[in-house]
Amino acid sequence: MQFRKSLPFFLCLPVFLAACGDTVPEQALFGGAAGTGAAAVVGGSLLTGAAVGAAGNVAFCQVYPDKCL
Repeated sequence: MQFRKSLPFFLCLPVFLAACGDTVPEQALFGGAAGTGAAAVVGGSLLTGAAVGAAGNVAFCQVYPDKCL
């Protein structure tokens, strides 16, 4: 039953991972949205998920800009 609740998240996961953003604010927004979604699925803190997602996406996109779409 738990898998059915998280199925929409897993179906949208490739979109979250593919959307890096062209600017730092876009990267933070996309990462924050992905982190919030992940935290909601696993029952974690939404604010922490947003912060970790935003920071992680910005860091990844700055280090590996060629891997971001």
